[in-house]
Amino acid sequence: MSELNAEDAKIITLARSARARTGAAEGAAVRDETGRTYSATSVDLPSLKLSALKVAVAMAVSSGAEDLEAAAVVTKADAPDASDITAVRDLGPKAPILVAAPNGTLTNTLD
Repeated sequence: MSELNAEDAKIITLARSARARTGAAEGAAVRDETGRTYSATSVDLPSLKLSALKVAVAMAVSSGAEDLEAAAVVTKADAPDASDITAVRDLGPKAPILVAAPNGTLTNTLD
């Protein structure tokens, strides 16, 4: 894997922190076109189930973001679900999606 720049390392750290704070299965963070970041965790309620990436994208959209520079997800899975990738691409068609293990090690980058 290539060396992470400071801003990409930051969103992985934010995703890890969100996940650790709540004990959720996944943590995610996105960075919008202005540099603002939004971190989230997966939601698993009886009537509402959302992935961490979808929540982070929704937070960015509801805050007025028009584009994403990058997204990160911390998960035990090898890759995010296809619908999570689609949610990121809806807002940031060129945003790389950084996939990291729970320990923060980058395991994959989806361009």
